[in-house]
Amino acid sequence: MATVTIPPSVPSPAEDCELLRKAFAGWGTNEDLIIQILAHRNSAQRKLIRQTYADIFKEDILKELDKELSNDFEVSLACTFCTSIMDLRYIDRVVLLWTMDPAERDAFLANEATKRLSASNWVLMEIACTRSSHDLFMARQAYHARYKRSVEEDVSYHTTGDFRKLLVPLLSSFRYEGEEVNMTVAKSEAKILHEKILEKAYNHEELIRILTTRSKAQLNATLNYYNNEFGNAINKDLKADPKDEYLTLLRATVKCLTCPEKYYEKVPRSAINKLGTDEWALTRVVATRAEVDMQRIKEEFQRRNSVPLDIAISRDTSGDYKKMLLALIGHGNN
Repeated sequence: MATVTIPPSVPSPAEDCELLRKAFAGWGTNEDLIIQILAHRNSAQRKLIRQTYADIFKEDILKELDKELSNDFEVSLACTFCTSIMDLRYIDRVVLLWTMDPAERDAFLANEATKRLSASNWVLMEIACTRSSHDLFMARQAYHARYKRSVEEDVSYHTTGDFRKLLVPLLSSFRYEGEEVNMTVAKSEAKILHEKILEKAYNHEELIRILTTRSKAQLNATLNYYNNEFGNAINKDLKADPKDEYLTLLRATVKCLTCPEKYYEKVPRSAINKLGTDEWALTRVVATRAEVDMQRIKEEFQRRNSVPLDIAISRDTSGDYKKMLLALIGHGNN
């Protein structure tokens, strides 16, 4: 369900690199050319471009993009990842995130989510719940390689209480990816979930065990039985206190595990409807979902808002940033 348009005939990585080098040359950066190339290459092709650029020019293209797009020659995000991406121009943010390898990108996002000024339990939950087991494992490996620590180590240090109790096992999970379901277990665990919710034991180890270890197919079976047996969807029962941040994160966890497009529809909607667009949230969703399930997110967005996502983005963004976002969500695709 990717929305990125790949041309019928793609130039060789070397040709792309030569054109990108030209885009960086002179007094002004040719941002249109950068978008024209990078926004229309898939993950494997972008990886080859990075490798080829390093071979030909002995430079990391992330560093070059960072330098050219941010207009800040002191920034060294691509090399050290120590500078917050929050400080960069919006076009810089989306191009850098998009050009990263997906595992490297998730590692970077997870690390940003543990920092004081950009801390976000939501981003950590998104990564843990919407990636495949293999992708999450690769992100943990990339985190370890980049930061010389485990993501679990950093999340444990930077979170507390119920948030830590939920997020660490979510990020540590390696769920079974198959479709096999045990209905006896589903019925038993639906009853456990209902019992703990009735007791308001939202942080109970059994509730957390079920959400953080069961396959998504098994969880769907459990939650369907919960709904049929007890008359409410579990997220309705988890709305006991709408202002409780942990319960809000718990509901989002359930949504991400069972129907991520509904979760991801809400992120850009909330980002755009704010007084002043939350460009970071919009950037993150587009850069991470364009090659995964953006088509479903677009369909859900239009169903929920009666406005296409590309129109909503066009109204709220401008310039090269808008061009890049629209290219990644497949604006104009048939």
